[in-house]
Formats: sequence, C-alpha cells, structure tokens
Amino acid sequence: MTVVNSPSPGWVELANGAVSLRCWWARPQIRGNEIESILYLKRAYIVLPEVFGVNAWVRSVADRLAAQGYPALAVPLFARTAPDLELSYEPSDLAQGRSHKDATTAAQILSDVAVAIAWVRQRCPQAAIHVVGFCFGGHAAFLAATLPGVEQAFDFYGAGVNRMRPGGGEPSLNLLPEVKAGLTCVFGTADPLISAEDREAIGEALRKADPAGQRLRFVEYAGADHGFMCEARNSFHPLASAQGWRLLLAEDPGI
Repeated sequence: MTVVNSPSPGWVELANGAVSLRCWWARPQIRGNEIESILYLKRAYIVLPEVFGVNAWVRSVADRLAAQGYPALAVPLFARTAPDLELSYEPSDLAQGRSHKDATTAAQILSDVAVAIAWVRQRCPQAAIHVVGFCFGGHAAFLAATLPGVEQAFDFYGAGVNRMRPGGGEPSLNLLPEVKAGLTCVFGTADPLISAEDREAIGEALRKADPAGQRLRFVEYAGADHGFMCEARNSFHPLASAQGWRLLLAEDPGI
C-alpha cells in the first residue's frame, strides 16, 4: 500500500439513536485498489477532544494520523448540549467548554464512543482500534479503555480520573479492573490541573493492576504543562509533544 501525504478529510454524521454525532473523518489517500486497501488497514484511531470541541487543532490531529497512514475519526463529547462546538483557547471559551463538560456523563461518552468504534469497524474491519484523547478527552479515553474492541487507549493529561467520574459516581480510576485494552496515561510534571499527588495515585493504581507495566503504562514528561501536545496553546511543549507523538504512533506503545 502506498500512502499519499495529503489526506482527504471531511465531516460525517453518525447516529446514536436520536443523538447526531458530527465527526471529522480523515483517512489516508491510497493508490491502487482503494477499497481493498482500506479494508485491510491494520490500525485506526478514535480522537477525543478537549473541552473546546472538535476544533481546528483536534481535526489536525486526525489529519496528521491519516497522513501517517492511519484512518482517524474525531468524535464530539458534547453532542447533546453543543453538537457543533468549536472553541478557541481563550478563558471565556474555556468556561463555556467546562459548562458542557459538567453536563456530560460517563454513560453518554461510552455510548457515543461505542457507536464511533462500530462505524470505523465497518469501514476498516481488520484495523486495531486505538483511542486517543486530550484533557477531558483524555479522561474519556480512559473510560473508553473499558469498551470491547479497543486495543489501545491513550489518556493525555486527563484530569480528575482519580477524583471523579463524569456525571457522578466513583472515580474513573476505580474502573481499572474493567480495562482489558492497553492503556497509557501521559502527564507533564508542570501541569497545575493534575497535581503530583494525583499523578502518584494514578501511577500507583496502574502499577498495582499491572506490575510488569506491559499493558498499563504511566508516562511523565519533565517540565511539560497541561495541553503540551497542542500547538495552538501557550503551554505547547515541542519536546514533550514530539515524544508524545512517538508514543502514540509506535508499533509497541511501551517503547
């Protein structure tokens, strides 16, 4: 299969019952037998956004994955309260995004991600499904690691997993016994939203559940702030971002 560097992305509408999911679908452009090649792609990604919605940066993550040869579907997390949400990284936008986060439940997230997985599976039946999320989307990726059909999940600076669960209930960290996928939790040591105490609690829980660290992994990047993967944020950390991308794209996420 020969992959062309320019993906052909676009909006697609998925239905979860009466809820419409406005998603961004990016797939590799392939020379030769396109249908056959798409059917036998070996990996596909679900991308879960920050509280700012499926904005330009989140779409660029899906596009970048597609340029690397991996189909990627960016899925909204606030389809019930703000189906077309696209915010910038301003304080007023942050407040707006957080208001939608507070109205979203873990059950809704899991239901929507399950629909997205089924949609991608129909188009790429041989692909291993990898879920990646950032900030609140990172927390959502942690939740998604409990879903059947997910091979790997990447939680980039998902705050609150050891303290709460969207919509209420025990902290999401308590779901670790239900996680059958590979799960990698990635944090920056300078993140004011995820304290050293919280990082230690998460790391300890992962190590207790998987002492060998082969399936459940905890990764820290020194000096990286919250949002270090995002070029559109003041907290962007080029070195940590490059390391995060290598982790995300690696054949073996443990490297």
